[in-house]
Amino acid sequence: MDDRIRSLEFPALLNARDLGGHPTVDGARTRPGSLLRSDDLAQLTAAGLRALIDYGVETVLDLRWPEEIALQPSPVSQVAGLRYQSVSLLTDSAARWRELAGGCPKEQWICAVLEHLQPQLRQALEVIAAAPAGALLFHCVAGKDRTGLLAALLLTLADAVPRAVAADYAASADRLRDAYLVRYPDADRAAIIEAVRCPEEGVYNMLAWLEPLGGVRAYLRRIGLSEAQIARLRGRLRAG
Repeated sequence: MDDRIRSLEFPALLNARDLGGHPTVDGARTRPGSLLRSDDLAQLTAAGLRALIDYGVETVLDLRWPEEIALQPSPVSQVAGLRYQSVSLLTDSAARWRELAGGCPKEQWICAVLEHLQPQLRQALEVIAAAPAGALLFHCVAGKDRTGLLAALLLTLADAVPRAVAADYAASADRLRDAYLVRYPDADRAAIIEAVRCPEEGVYNMLAWLEPLGGVRAYLRRIGLSEAQIARLRGRLRAG
């Protein structure tokens, strides 16, 4: 599956794609139609919401802060047939996260979350592990940081090759940059470019951080996931 297939047309989302089709270390491909990532579903038009349903999405996991959800409620939370859950991945507020993260560089951002926010990360992964078999979409606001972290972990668990995991993480910058420059014409251009930057180094640093712990499976066990939950998470993107 190439990028044209992984990219999803859900008007008016900018950063929606399927985690299927990525090459794995044993020569296979990750399973399509199971896990999707995107930016804020509050942007969906009526046509976009219909496209989401027609694609087969049955569960939506909202990773935003409660204050973000209150400001832009999800349009799927009241749709019959769609299961909606929210987990605030980065503490319980933007202010608390800024206090915790400080000036963490983007290249080390994933590692900081893996180290400091294990209960929240476990909760988000437990939602995915417990969800029905139909397609599940997870998202935050831009779909690049919180969403990108979760996608990187799940692809790594599925044995996607590191370069594919890193490329998926970095792809958000290209998908968002031009659209944000148009959307925010009065904002500082350099600030927008930096805000949407998703360096591949972030994934390679994540893999290096996980290595002395025994890899991603050992990390997931360490934060409290059971072997059965880990198997269900892996099974989302692998046939065996």
